[in-house]
Amino acid sequence: MSATAGSDRLGRGELGLLVRRPRWLVGTGLAALGSAVHAFALVLAPLSLVQPLGVLAVPVAVLLAAGAARRRPRRAAIVGVALSTAGVAAFVALASVSVVSGPATGQALAWAGSAVAVLVVVLVGAALAGTGRWRCLAFASAGAAAFGLVSVLVRAVGQAVVSGTSPLEPMVLLGVAGIGGALVAGGWAIQHAHAAGPAELVVACMTVVDPLVAVLVGATLLGEATQVSGLVGTLLVAAAATAFAGVLVLARSHPVAECPSPAAPAGTGRR
Repeated sequence: MSATAGSDRLGRGELGLLVRRPRWLVGTGLAALGSAVHAFALVLAPLSLVQPLGVLAVPVAVLLAAGAARRRPRRAAIVGVALSTAGVAAFVALASVSVVSGPATGQALAWAGSAVAVLVVVLVGAALAGTGRWRCLAFASAGAAAFGLVSVLVRAVGQAVVSGTSPLEPMVLLGVAGIGGALVAGGWAIQHAHAAGPAELVVACMTVVDPLVAVLVGATLLGEATQVSGLVGTLLVAAAATAFAGVLVLARSHPVAECPSPAAPAGTGRR
């Protein structure tokens, strides 16, 4: 696949150009630094507390994009940011007082990896069949789901090593392999999401889907929700729905950028 004028697809040639751009390299370096700090935090605290804090990236991305374009954010974009921020904030507030933390088993991690892998494949299929901002939304969701799995595996491996488990144990080795595979898959999907839509939509989608996948995996497969009541569970679902509604508002209302695609040659634009 190659990107042409008016295309929202990212091919091999465009990927090659992308990795040679200084701004892309700086951004990737900052992302790597953030990931390292994030991994350290995951060893110290439960998923339900660490993951949703990334919601702060949503308003920051919207403000930076508006500043770069020298325009004020649209009212609908502000509503989308407010919904996604409020939904994730409510989710983590409820989770912080109701979840418990415990060591993960190899079987639980295998189930978690399989479930998220199926979700990523479905979302990538939807993205390849879609166009425009919906293609962006599906790719961003796939990448966010993969990164959510990375957080689950990083916490599990970190806890195991800190508790004295040998780094050569099968569970640790499989966890490390899963982290590598999920990082590659997530990074590939996110680059395609950025080629198909605005940065703040990608960030908003990642900020919502990533923590929700990680926390839901922790709740359903790692036993973190054993003390969650029916009422709290219902409120958690409502908070998650509110957050995702905010992302949909951003997807429907955001004007497609008039600037060239980062993968396209100068003088060409993105649909």
